[in-house]
Amino acid sequence: MVGASLSGVTFISVPGMVGTADFTYLQMVMGFMAGYVFIMAVLLPLYYRLGLTSIYTYLQGRFGNYAYKTGASFFMLSRIIGASFRLFLVAIVVELAILEPMFSQSVPSWAFAVIVAVVLAVIYLYTRKGGMATVIWTDTVQTAAMLTAVILTVLAIANTQGAHWTEIPELVKSSGMTKIFVFDDWKAGNHFVKHFLAGTFVCIAMTGLDQDMMQKNLSCENLKAARWNMGSFAIVLFLANILFLSLGALLYMHANSNGIAIPEQADKLFPMLALDGTLGMMMGGVFLVGLLASAFSSADSALTALTTSACVDLLDTPSMDENRAERTRSRVHIAMAGVLFISIMLFKSANDTSVVAALFTAANYTYGPLLGLFFFGLLSKRMPADKLIPYVAISAPILCYFLEYSLKAKYGFSFGFALLPVNGTITALGLALLPKK
Repeated sequence: MVGASLSGVTFISVPGMVGTADFTYLQMVMGFMAGYVFIMAVLLPLYYRLGLTSIYTYLQGRFGNYAYKTGASFFMLSRIIGASFRLFLVAIVVELAILEPMFSQSVPSWAFAVIVAVVLAVIYLYTRKGGMATVIWTDTVQTAAMLTAVILTVLAIANTQGAHWTEIPELVKSSGMTKIFVFDDWKAGNHFVKHFLAGTFVCIAMTGLDQDMMQKNLSCENLKAARWNMGSFAIVLFLANILFLSLGALLYMHANSNGIAIPEQADKLFPMLALDGTLGMMMGGVFLVGLLASAFSSADSALTALTTSACVDLLDTPSMDENRAERTRSRVHIAMAGVLFISIMLFKSANDTSVVAALFTAANYTYGPLLGLFFFGLLSKRMPADKLIPYVAISAPILCYFLEYSLKAKYGFSFGFALLPVNGTITALGLALLPKK
């Protein structure tokens, strides 16, 4: 679960954001903790009581088939965009570190496609062979490799600063980038209240209502084991985020002390310093191992979850005989790998990281309708007209986009990540206004 949460985006972006946001991201991580408590207390008991394979089956029993298909479709859209974006970033770094030195002139387009195809083929083969059990074990190894790479980088920077490993906390503090709380500017997107509430609801939506994350908990022996899994995951993830933020502070300190210009795009800071040799010749290899491990650990579980959701939620394989179901699962599995490949190549053809980042942000919008559907189902006994639910789910993110744009343009106010619970609230209000079933 840690591997699925800490993707290549986290590996590169969280250290980079320290330059402009200090440690304020920890406010959101604190909100995660409240979200995990809700998942352990409410959602996990619900899923185990209903004996779910796909968590979106709950929507079918609560609202009807249209709500069920809507929830599954929004999840699949989110995961396809999110997983493709994460692999795209990793492929870009691999292209920079390996292909550009290999080709004296410009890197041919087919070389990038080969990188993506090889990564997806490897993921497809081992997930096809062993399923969820293989994903859990490989993710464990990959996550260990990723965190080890971060720890080794932290130690390498400390060494260049002449600090013993026991002095690293003081070294990080001396960077002047460890500010955590923001209370003074309520218009800011990272105000404490916004960040904490956003963290809570982001956690509930992107962990508790996400098939990719929940399928690992549903593979536990019983509810008690699943709760232990979630609780230990929360603690490890909190510590891992402190580690990534500390790395970010040390990277900026290293760059400043060596007179290295900070790149305009903060995401490039970690790859640049790891590959330029100033941290030692081995750190480039350590970085690439960590980056690839983070990519595999998030992409393999995404591919498995997409296959599960497509088969169970959209194609209804549980109602098929075993031979037909097995053939369907096999075809969907390879089809999903193909969809990811096409999406990554479309990102590449756009050749504009701002466009890709906007698409990734758009994927986060799609969790709002899931949040609204589940909360309305849990907190209300009302049965809205099932056929109209897809229209509400599609309208809510659109309304949120225009609301955020208008408030920012007119008043300089931004919801930031707190737009997710706003999205969920609009969805729930829309459901409440629908005529009864």
